[in-house]
Amino acid sequence: MSGSATTVTLDKLEQLPTSTQFDVLILGAGAAGLMCAFEAGRRGRTVAVLDHAERAGKKILISGGGRCNFTNLNTRPENFLSENPHFAKSALSRFTPEDMIALVEKHNIRYHEKTLGQLFCDRSAQEIVALLERECTAANVRILTGTTIESVAKSEAQHFTVATSRGTFTSDSLVVATGGLSIPKMGATGLGYEIARQFGLKIIPCRPGLVPFTLSPGDLQDWADLSGLSAPVVASAVATGSAKRPRVTFREKMLITHRGLSGPAILQISSFWNPGDPILLDLAPNQQVFSHLLAPAARRDATTATNALRAILPARMAERWVAVNTPERWTNSGLEGLEASLHAWQLHPAGTEGYAKAEVTAGGVDTRELDAKTLQSRKVPGLYFIGEVVDVTGWLGGYNFQWAWASAVSAAQSA
Repeated sequence: MSGSATTVTLDKLEQLPTSTQFDVLILGAGAAGLMCAFEAGRRGRTVAVLDHAERAGKKILISGGGRCNFTNLNTRPENFLSENPHFAKSALSRFTPEDMIALVEKHNIRYHEKTLGQLFCDRSAQEIVALLERECTAANVRILTGTTIESVAKSEAQHFTVATSRGTFTSDSLVVATGGLSIPKMGATGLGYEIARQFGLKIIPCRPGLVPFTLSPGDLQDWADLSGLSAPVVASAVATGSAKRPRVTFREKMLITHRGLSGPAILQISSFWNPGDPILLDLAPNQQVFSHLLAPAARRDATTATNALRAILPARMAERWVAVNTPERWTNSGLEGLEASLHAWQLHPAGTEGYAKAEVTAGGVDTRELDAKTLQSRKVPGLYFIGEVVDVTGWLGGYNFQWAWASAVSAAQSA
């Protein structure tokens, strides 16, 4: 199971409830699972959270460089990728960024806006985990970590039975908040998808999202030694073949790595990329870099072009880009072609860095299987799926946390 776990001590964890019957069992002590737990507990429901990890909120702790980008002020349904782009509207309207900010402020957590509406803790992501744990304590939620899920079943009496390494638990409602496949070293597994399939729910094929690209050997030969250099770009995903997808564009920074490309612009585009498709990079957005070289008396050569490009890109990157793209002749046509290629540098990624480096998992439980208002299965009453395990994937910048909070609240109001 991919959920995170808790700061409760092992001694306390060993004090299992005298009853293992709960109104609501939640699988996964990550962002969505913990939020759902205390929201359901506030309704008077008896709630237990089960997680195989040794503490709660492990992925929260590493998010946002350790400061947790807990929401985005600009959250809209358009910031999410799904086979059903309208599905997220209901949950997102029920729990907004303003609601999350109110919760953060209630706990006296200082925060700041970084860029593009992204809100981060001033101090540490641990403050968000502590917030969730305190709210769970206040709502009498039991968090049981170090608990491996062995099997899940539903009886004829409509109770769910969850067999674990700590015994068997039963409940009226079961909420699957186990996350996706990203960052397996943090404990991510495919348990949520297995449970969905067990109960007959369809899965949209999963793939790494918000993930760096790897480049072909030829492109690596040209660029890998510039690892660490970055530049602001406009990155676009381009569908080829019969795919009828609109071009998606992000204006942020790109980072060259020893294996390929990363940085916010690349991570954003990766969620929309299909293997075999190209990406386009505008290395000088809204600027004409070589136009002055078209003047009759202008000097035209690689040195002049490189000097012009150095005003836009890091010096070494400017030198390399001109060297790789030097026109056959420094004619008007050659300069115009050089300018055009600067604004539409086409690359065919060899692949991605995979789930090991992916921030999220795109795809997941088919939203057509779930009620948009409650996140409950349309086929199995009492069974809910929330957070990353669902086929709703946010952009980079706090959107996936906002989906976790919002989907959790929607489910908690029903479970």
